Amino acid sequence: MKTIKLQIADSVFDKVFYFLDNLPKNEVKIIEDSSSDDLAFLENEINNGIKSGIFNKSHEDIIKELKQKYV
Repeated sequence: MKTIKLQIADSVFDKVFYFLDNLPKNEVKIIEDSSSDDLAFLENEINNGIKSGIFNKSHEDIIKELKQKYV
C-alpha cells in the first residue's frame, strides 16, 4: 500500500470522502489526520452535543440512563 496526504477544499471534501469510502475496504484504509490546525471538527462535535438533548441532563441522569440501557 502507498500513503498519500490530501489538502481538499471544504466545497469538495464530502464528494472526495464519499468516493474514497466506497472503494474496496481491503484495498483502501482511510486514516484521519487529527493533527490538523483546522478546528472545525471540534465546533461540529460541540454543536452535536448541544443539539443531542444530553446538554440539559445532569451527570447522574446520563449515568442512570446508560446503566438502564446497558446493564
